[in-house]
Amino acid sequence: MTDPFALFDAWYAEARISEINDSNAMALATSDAHGRLGLRMVLLKGHGPDGFVFYTNQEGRKAADLAANPQAALLFHWKSLRRQIRIEGPVSTVSEADADAYFATRSRDSRLGAWASDQSRPLDSRATFEARFAEMQARFEGGDVPRPPHWSGYRVTPTAIEFWQDREHRLHERRLFTRDGDGWTEGLLYP
Repeated sequence: MTDPFALFDAWYAEARISEINDSNAMALATSDAHGRLGLRMVLLKGHGPDGFVFYTNQEGRKAADLAANPQAALLFHWKSLRRQIRIEGPVSTVSEADADAYFATRSRDSRLGAWASDQSRPLDSRATFEARFAEMQARFEGGDVPRPPHWSGYRVTPTAIEFWQDREHRLHERRLFTRDGDGWTEGLLYP
């Protein structure tokens, strides 16, 4: 049996070489309290045996979905490699220290944008957002841009990880790892 995290690391390393843009892009599927689904692309910012991490505004739709139903599915699709990885599991927030540490690595304009954006809320015009961004530039002129209190990260702790490899004639290879206590059970799925 293969460790699914070691296999993820190997495939991800190949994707970082072969994918021209955003090899760390992943689709994030959520659902709200009524079962309405949401799907969007986010960026993987950390991963390991404890889970897969992304960051976002906690006042947007994805955060509301995760508050109502803390389960998610992720999908990496690397077209250049003809591979995808599907991950499912419960979601938790990262620690304040982890959120602060990651936020500090973002460009200054990206940090200012986190303050200026009311993510997922209606916007009357692009000019309004640009004006808010300019206000944040002035507010933090010459100083550090701290993490907003409404901005943090989420960790998807996998209970299932599927590795899909394209094969000729649609005879694809699908390997499914399912969490079994502290370990993993591996099996195959028909294409």
